Order: sequence, then C-alpha cells, then structure tokens
Amino acid sequence: MKIAVLPGDGIGTEIVAEAIRVLDALDLSFEMETALVGGAAYEAHGHPLPEATLKLAKEADAVLFGAVGDWKYDKLERPLRPEQAILGLRKNLGLFANFRPAICYEQLVGASSLKPELIAGLDILIIRELTGDIYFGQPRGRRTAVDGHFPGAEEAFDTMRYSRPEVERIARVAFEAARKRSKRVTSVDKANVLETFQFWKDIVTEVHKDYPDIELDHMYVDNAAMQLVKAPKKFDVIVTGNMFGDILSDEAAMLTGSIGMLPSASLNSSNQGLYEPSHGSAPDIAGKGVANPLATILSAAMMLRFSLNQAEAADRIESAVKHVLASGLRTGDIWSEGTKRVGTREMGDAVVAAITKKTITG
Repeated sequence: MKIAVLPGDGIGTEIVAEAIRVLDALDLSFEMETALVGGAAYEAHGHPLPEATLKLAKEADAVLFGAVGDWKYDKLERPLRPEQAILGLRKNLGLFANFRPAICYEQLVGASSLKPELIAGLDILIIRELTGDIYFGQPRGRRTAVDGHFPGAEEAFDTMRYSRPEVERIARVAFEAARKRSKRVTSVDKANVLETFQFWKDIVTEVHKDYPDIELDHMYVDNAAMQLVKAPKKFDVIVTGNMFGDILSDEAAMLTGSIGMLPSASLNSSNQGLYEPSHGSAPDIAGKGVANPLATILSAAMMLRFSLNQAEAADRIESAVKHVLASGLRTGDIWSEGTKRVGTREMGDAVVAAITKKTITG
C-alpha cells in the first residue's frame, strides 16, 4: 500500500504529521513518500504541482493531503498560485466524486452554533461533483465587453458546463451511497435560473429510474442552504455540482461544531483517492501548534476504508477519535467550558494513545 504524503502549506505540515503518527500506531505495512505541493513547491521548484509530485500521486494507491495556500501568493499569476495544485491533482487523477461527511459527535453538540435538538445525531453525506462546473469550464478569462450593460468596459467571465456522462456518474455514486445509508438523496441545483442545472436535474431524474428503492427529491441551492441551518437532519445524502458542493459542505461543517472536524475523500473510478481535511491552510495560526488535526486524522480513516481496503483499521481510528472527545480534550476551535484545551500535538498524542490502549489524561 503506497501513500503519497503531500503536507502542503500553513498548518498542513502540522496536521498531516499527526495523521501519519496515527497511521503508524496501527502497525500496518505502508510505504509512504512525501513530496512538496502548493506554495512550498512553488518556492522550491517554481510551480505548485511539480512533475515529480504529480508522478508520485499517480503511482500511489492514495494521496494524504494537508492544505495549500497563503496570502503572500495572492499576487501570483493564477496558474502559479498554490490552490492550482489541488485542482491539478483532481484533474490529472480523475477525482470526480468528493465525499464530505458532516457528523455531529455526541460530545460536540454544544460546540455547534445551532440548538442541540437540531443537530444531535446529525449524519449527512455531501457528494460533490469535482471535475466539472465553473471550476474547469472553458472559455474563461478577461476581455473588453462587446455587449451587456457596459459595452467597451473590462469584464471577466467563466463558463459553467456539464456533460451527460459527468452527471450520470456522480448521480450513480450518490444513489449507491444512499443504499448503504437511509436511502434518501437530495439533488441540489438551480434549475429555475441556470440551463446547466436544468440539464443536471433532468439527468439525475433519469438515472433515478434505475434505483427505485431510493427516495429522490430536488432542491434549489438557496433553499438547501437555508434548510441546512433550519432542519439539517432532514437530509441524508446530498448530491450537487462543484461550486454548490464547495459552499454547502463548508456550511454543513459548522453544524458539526467546527470545520476542523470535517474530513473528505475525492475518488476516481478505480477508487484511487485523495484524502484531505475540508479546511484550508490557516496561515494565521500556522506554526503555533493549535490547529485541530482531527479532520486530517479522520480523512486518513476514510483513506483506509475507501482506497486501501482496511475497514477494521478505519474503525479503530474513528473509535479512538470518539474516545478522545469523550475524555474531554479539545483544540481551541471546539473548546467549551468544562473541557480541556490542548494543542495539535497533544490531540495527536491522545488519538495514538487510544489506538494503542494507553491511558489518556484529560
């Protein structure tokens, strides 16, 4: 089992280090190789996704990814910005299905901004299409407007587009996932305004005919955003496009108490995957040892389950995280009165201790 380890920038190096310690504690046989990506790769090689890094990722069974980005790179040309590394990996590895579970652990009900009765027992799976939509649509760029309200003015433009095969495959992923859960899928679109999403809605409806055991409903994205904070437990599996999925999954993260608790998996048709926390590089707290590593550790569990066929090991990590939360340890983002604030390393220590059955002090 070969894992490409790409820590990236900011807190990426700190949180990935803890995930690796947790994987090592499982005493399984992994081959891990680390490479630069994002801003760190730009500084060393002049590009956020060097050929050597991409080659390593392609050859690996799975990629464990930290985070990329820093404000100091914002003035670079877009192709050289750190964020282009993750987009390049998604495109080159064919990672079209992004799984973002939003689970509210019993011990963190009080950390959510919503009332406990709204989020207790919350378990949502957001499936985001990852290789289409406005992120990759062409043409895009800047030009002088030839029409519109201000002809002759400078304008920027992007293209939202989806093909039938792209929508069909992500719909099937969602329906298959729902079969292992509560058999309900909500397809989120903006079909009342966008032709792209009327097309999406029509195709999802067609594919649904192959899954008569699954309940399907359609919801406009603005209503879905409202329902996520009004009645989040009405959802089971949400499937949506690249842009809407990006926004809704971050919103859902806060239902769980912190985006620092939200793991993610991005898979291709061969179940090769890239696993990363849903949060960013947080350069404002990088190097301070206060970042929450649990989303990355839980992403490593997803990696074991989906790409490395180690479901029992994944269960051990997830159980250890629950045990640590039950012991009262919290990083600053999920801290509340009556719990003990710890740093990145201490949280990693606690998860390792839970896996190896050593005593956790809280």
